Parts: sequence; structure tokens; C-alpha cells
Amino acid sequence: MAGLGATGRVVAGVTSRLWRRAAGPSSRGLVGTAAVCASDTTIKRDAKKMTSEEWKKQLNRQQYHVTREAGTEPAFTGEYYDHHEKGTYHCLCCGSELFSSEAKYDSGSGWPSFYTPSGKVETRSDRSFLTVRTEVLCGECDAHLGHVFPDGPQPTGLRYCINSIALKFSPKI
Repeated sequence: MAGLGATGRVVAGVTSRLWRRAAGPSSRGLVGTAAVCASDTTIKRDAKKMTSEEWKKQLNRQQYHVTREAGTEPAFTGEYYDHHEKGTYHCLCCGSELFSSEAKYDSGSGWPSFYTPSGKVETRSDRSFLTVRTEVLCGECDAHLGHVFPDGPQPTGLRYCINSIALKFSPKI
């Protein structure tokens, strides 16, 4: 949280505590890993048909809140915001390829940022919180991933600001 200033550190700290409190203790984890899901075409094909109850059985509370209820994890708390390993980022829910580490950059936002997707990603208008943004979704299972903004680097000028908790990383072999 360096560089945030006193007010930013307080807000980030409070947000992190509220996030942990809202998530609560949960022993429910993923039924399988993204690598398993990615190779299982049945899961990918049927992911859009899964009910809320089925997703709740597969995901823990934080994962469900972000990916199925369009939540946002606190800045600077996610596993991949400061992650520099080469590889591919997949959808946590269905395993679909979403982003390459080649398109990842440090935007200073506290979330993993990419200038272009490498997989099946869709967008839609998000009018929540008294503003208009562009929501980013997994094209296979409609998981909420984050938002895209027109303030990124070239060659696209876009910043795909993605929640770490919505991703599963596969290292380049």
C-alpha cells in the first residue's frame, strides 16, 4: 500500500477488514482446479446453465461474491496484482483462457491489469454506483471479472482491470 498516502492506507485497510469480515470463515473451496476445468469440456459447455446454488457449492463466499454478484476485491489484496510469472490467466469458474501475461502491466490500480484479452471475454454496460462503466465478463460462463477503461497503454489504449479472485494462473511450461 506504499504510495497511497495516509488516507489511502486507512481506506484500503478498512476495506480489507470489511472484505475479510464479509467473507467469513469458509471451508468451501473449488471442486476442482481451473486446469481441470479447462480440460473438461462438459463443465465449460454447461457453465452458463449452472444455477446460483450450484455455483455456491463450487465457489467459496468471496469467489461467489465477485464472480457471480459482480463484487470487487479490495485493491492491493489480490494474489495476481503484483504477479510477474509468464503464463496464462484463466477463468476461475470455468477454466476458459482469458489473458496472457504478455499483455499484463502495472497500472498502479492495485488490480491485475491487461491491455488486451487473449481469450473469450465479453463486455456490457454497467450502470451501478451512479456511474457508467464497462463490465468485463467471461465469454463462457458469464463470470464477472472486472471492468475495462480507456486509459491503458498502447497498442489498444485499454486497461482491463481484473479481480485476482476471478482468475486462475497457469505458468508457461
